[in-house]
Amino acid sequence: MTRFSMPARCALAAVPATAVLVLLPTVAYAHVTVNPDTTAAESYASLTFRVPTESDDASTEKLVVDLPTDTPFLSVTPRSLPGWDVEVEVRPLDEPFEVEGATVDEAPARITWTAEKGNEVPPHEYQEFAVRVGALPEEGTEIVLPAHQTYTDGTVVDWDDLATDDGKEPEAPAPVFTTTAAEAEGGHHGTASDDAAGADVAGADSARGDASGEAAVADDAPAVDPVGRWLGVAGIVVGAAGLGAALFMRRSSTK
Repeated sequence: MTRFSMPARCALAAVPATAVLVLLPTVAYAHVTVNPDTTAAESYASLTFRVPTESDDASTEKLVVDLPTDTPFLSVTPRSLPGWDVEVEVRPLDEPFEVEGATVDEAPARITWTAEKGNEVPPHEYQEFAVRVGALPEEGTEIVLPAHQTYTDGTVVDWDDLATDDGKEPEAPAPVFTTTAAEAEGGHHGTASDDAAGADVAGADSARGDASGEAAVADDAPAVDPVGRWLGVAGIVVGAAGLGAALFMRRSSTK
């Protein structure tokens, strides 16, 4: 009967566990996914799409993401990605609606990222594509963002399947997330006017400039503390008394 030493037994016992650890991330990251930095209703969110290249011999050269039209984003701003061109397509809405007295009859409907030559995503690697959108619709809204991945060999994978009632994971699930309750007053997750408000404040501070210089100096001056001043005087008195006692003792010792 073949015998294994203790180290060999440990190594063999670890093989199945290691295989599971290696396979799990492969399954978990095999799909195109979306990761929002916030899901709070009424907020502006940064969405990051993670796109892995599953092919063994072709690279990812294009990503198309369909945006919701029933609860449209009125603001869509892609983040610059070196080596990739990005285009936001705007389309008419089936049902126009009013926002602050203005009628909105069109909205961003699709984002397309296209790789420049030599910047495709190689086999078994991934790329992240980011875009800032808003405002998010009311709490409990499921945001479905179908993605379409094109490979250099012409293959197109449509990540647009939705989960079924039986709980089984679809073969090519669409990136999706659900909005949550709006943040409480005082919470901060960027709104469309945040940057403008910041600029206004900065401009106002700059405009005040030299006119407020003297006031600023006055404000920066140390405050007068009556208790501190009293303690300082008392310290001087005690110090002088101590010095006098030392001199008296020195004179006495020399006699």
